[in-house]
Amino acid sequence: MLIAFLRAHINRQILVALYNFITQIRKKIQSLFPSSSMSDSTELDSTPFDPLEPSIPISYPIKTLEELDSRAYFDSFHFPFNKSSVPLPTSAVSLPNRRRLLVCHDMQGGYGDDKWVQGGSNPDAYAIWHWYLIDVFVYFSHNLVSLPPPSWTNAAHRHGVKVLGTFLAEWEEGRQTCNKLLETEESARKYAERLAELSVALGFDGWLINMEIKLDVAQIANLKEFVRHLTQIMHLSLPGSLVIWYDAITVYGQLKWQDQLNENNKPFFDICDGIFVNYTWKNSYPKLSASVSGNRKHDVYMGIDVFGRNTFGGGQWNTSVALELLKNEDVSAAMFAPGWVYETKQPPDFQTAQNSWWNLVEKSWGIMNYYPKMLPFYSNFDKGHGYHISVEGGQLKDTPWNNLSCQEFQPCLEFTNDPTETIQVLVDAKEASYSGGGNITFRGFLEDDSYFSKRLFHGEFDLGDQPLHITYSVKSNGESLLGLSLQFSSSQNKRTWVLVAPKGANQLSNSFSKVITTHQVSELEADPEWVIHNGSIAMNNHILTEIRAVCYRRQPEHDGLRSEYMSYSQDNSQSCCPPKYFAILGHIAIKNSEGNSSFPPSDAWLVEAQNISISSAIGGSKIVSVKLIWQLKDGNKFLFPKYNIYLEKLENRDEGNLGGQVKGTCSYFGVAKVAAFYFSGLSVLPNTHSLRFIIQVCDSHGACQKLDDSPYFQLDVEGFEPSIT
Repeated sequence: MLIAFLRAHINRQILVALYNFITQIRKKIQSLFPSSSMSDSTELDSTPFDPLEPSIPISYPIKTLEELDSRAYFDSFHFPFNKSSVPLPTSAVSLPNRRRLLVCHDMQGGYGDDKWVQGGSNPDAYAIWHWYLIDVFVYFSHNLVSLPPPSWTNAAHRHGVKVLGTFLAEWEEGRQTCNKLLETEESARKYAERLAELSVALGFDGWLINMEIKLDVAQIANLKEFVRHLTQIMHLSLPGSLVIWYDAITVYGQLKWQDQLNENNKPFFDICDGIFVNYTWKNSYPKLSASVSGNRKHDVYMGIDVFGRNTFGGGQWNTSVALELLKNEDVSAAMFAPGWVYETKQPPDFQTAQNSWWNLVEKSWGIMNYYPKMLPFYSNFDKGHGYHISVEGGQLKDTPWNNLSCQEFQPCLEFTNDPTETIQVLVDAKEASYSGGGNITFRGFLEDDSYFSKRLFHGEFDLGDQPLHITYSVKSNGESLLGLSLQFSSSQNKRTWVLVAPKGANQLSNSFSKVITTHQVSELEADPEWVIHNGSIAMNNHILTEIRAVCYRRQPEHDGLRSEYMSYSQDNSQSCCPPKYFAILGHIAIKNSEGNSSFPPSDAWLVEAQNISISSAIGGSKIVSVKLIWQLKDGNKFLFPKYNIYLEKLENRDEGNLGGQVKGTCSYFGVAKVAAFYFSGLSVLPNTHSLRFIIQVCDSHGACQKLDDSPYFQLDVEGFEPSIT
């Protein structure tokens, strides 16, 4: 709250002085009490972090130049867990030649709920899900090197958004760091290479360089070499990568924000991929900056501070004021700290406020990214946080969680407060999920002879001669039916609407060019209330441009089909007056082959255990920690996008059981996005003979391997001697 207050009410120069004063007080306290160290939150840290020791995997920054130089990060236990697993799509490697939107994270100091690589327990963790409005995402914290947690990179890449880390030098400590970094031309090049190496190894797309210090003019030549060499080596190592300069220091070494592109900062702009202009610009500065940029006006990102510190338009709920001006001048925008919505607890709740705020951005700036762009396309609408986890219709976990790596393609829903809209549509983490922890819920009232349509996705996929095979899941109160309408555009720009829906949609035929009746699969073993719909269509040489949900009600003449739909129970507060229309969309999968998913058999995998720790606990129980890694035995480097992790505890045989081990309960434990998972502090009862760790492989269609066919590792915990191996 203090940081938010300072942002809102104190200008930068005063904040610099205040920070230096606080830093001196902290150092004085530490000199008086050397046995304790105070963090920026002034909390005592009694358990210093040792990155070499096995522990629950986390994301963390690099805080010193010595740590960067030594490449110590690559020796960390946490390094392999921090590699992003979702590559940037080929369609997003090159930035489009248009104005762009850059979003800079800066949320509560960074490395909060998002630091837990394997997921946390906060269902209200901060997230962004309006990726279709964004081109570049920067992870920012007040550390020397901010490495984006892989969860952010995975979520952003899935939507075609580039991700940058931040190199930040500020305050007196930053000045001392730069004295060493810029000591020689060789040192400048060396540290640039260290940064490029980290970006390539962890799978993110480049750097924001933020130098908020005063330098001697003699150091500028080496600073320019640092920026030039970093840009060059990034481009060579990672096509499509970006290095962006922040407008703070001038070519004369002054710490003097220009609020525009001009002769004082253009030499830095000329040797990298863009400039993030400070956010206190005036209304004429975007046009002036565009004129100075030559033919690179889209590489000028005019800053907007969402907290509103002297920013054009005032930020906050008026952020669109600045966006409108930048749109008219055809330059790019850089929104700083959109976490304002979350940090200041905007009413009525974060989910609603977040949707409302980004909806204003969409109206003023427009949609930047379109998907699907390639097949297969899959979404279970998971935002990366929720209250339960489901797999193929069966709920496996009913506890709160967060893991942004699990975020799937997010719908481009337009959020309105239109009282005439009969159906409320929202991504709802509390209603039932077919897969993951999300869904799209449709609730309201609908007349028998009408239908309601809502945009879900904007597409940009050229089908060529490929047929489409569409699968989607629905859970509803038997009278409520749900179909999908697909918009196709021909080479002559002629639009065709095709409805893919279950039987009973005849009354809608006049509203669509074609109606495809789906084949229905119900009575799922996991949850028979889910109904799976399958349909196919060939639209050769067309482009899929939009996917919409279509809500309608069963017609009386189809009463005989009621048995195909299972009723959905509402909670007690609604059971006396259920909504006239209620349906949940669980997932959508679109591919160009109707064949079933195939997975390598269990014996095709090599699963190994590392860092095994078994210790005694009270009452004869044991505490077990172990790291699992896996790969295909044939050396094939192809990895699947997700692995569900299960744990089965096998009990000892007893006198009445001659069959050996007793099979225990197989419980869902978590999800891995890389081929590794760390189990920390498992409590094992005395009668447990061994632990079986099952790795359920999942493909890009959303299908999962059967547990009985999945690779596993069995760890014997009986008769152990307390040790660490």
